[in-house]
Amino acid sequence: MQPLRVNIFNTSSNLPLLAAQEAGCFARRGLALEIQHTPNSDAQRAGLAAGSFDIAHAAVDNAVAMVEAGQDVVIVLGGDAGMNEFMVRPEIKTMTELRGKVLAVDAPNTAFALVAKKILKNHGLHEGRDYTVRLAGGTGPRAAAMVADPQLAAGMINPPFSFTVRQQGLKSLGNQYALLGPYQATGAFVLRDWARTHADLLQDYLAAYIEGQRLVMAPAQRTKMIDLLVRSFKLDAVAAAGTYEALVTPGAGLAPDARFNTEGFQTVLAIRAEMEGMWGGTPPAPAKYMDLSFFEQALQKTRGDQP
Repeated sequence: MQPLRVNIFNTSSNLPLLAAQEAGCFARRGLALEIQHTPNSDAQRAGLAAGSFDIAHAAVDNAVAMVEAGQDVVIVLGGDAGMNEFMVRPEIKTMTELRGKVLAVDAPNTAFALVAKKILKNHGLHEGRDYTVRLAGGTGPRAAAMVADPQLAAGMINPPFSFTVRQQGLKSLGNQYALLGPYQATGAFVLRDWARTHADLLQDYLAAYIEGQRLVMAPAQRTKMIDLLVRSFKLDAVAAAGTYEALVTPGAGLAPDARFNTEGFQTVLAIRAEMEGMWGGTPPAPAKYMDLSFFEQALQKTRGDQP
């Protein structure tokens, strides 16, 4: 078996990975996964750059940040649109009531933090002038921090935590898809040199992952997938069912075959250009950040394997 180190956030975005592993998709292709969980985006980006693992799954805006920091990283797979909810404390009724409050984020200048800032900007609120930002870790730790600390008034939270925090009193002011439209959130990215020298290995991994994505999205697998959510995230039946429905919601959830959403990625770049002032405010062409040839080869390997 070929060992492969995969680094992820502990969220339901990785249900396809868990499903593929449980169904033996990786083992059938000779892969033995070592799954690592990252506490936050900064740690994950540093780990990938240092070669501490081979493949990262996270919001692909992190790959953009790495490239812009001079690291030769490439996106090789899509995954989902984020399923994020703009969660707030129960006393907050509108976006404008967040004036003077604290926004909880993972890393201040990537991915869902920029999404939250863009949503607030669309409602007339600007960081520094109208609200402040506090680092609170990845989605799980951030969700727990929002429940525990009354000062943390808002944050982007995705499943399953967007359901568990509701049970603990938080509420949503809207989901990201409704507030901002198409968005390429979770994907896989690797060091470009590693991809070149491990092309067959990467393609086998992506093929098994695609099979896992198909399993999750297959209506006949619904009961099994909800059970896997219950076991993997220690959820009750209500939170698990809600998480599953969020995952399979067209447009807002998982992408069929984990295809990369180029339109959604253009939104990622546009938000970064606007909110960070990068590239003179004009987003670049997306091609420099991705190489989907490995995905296309992996897709060919799965032909005829759909559940």
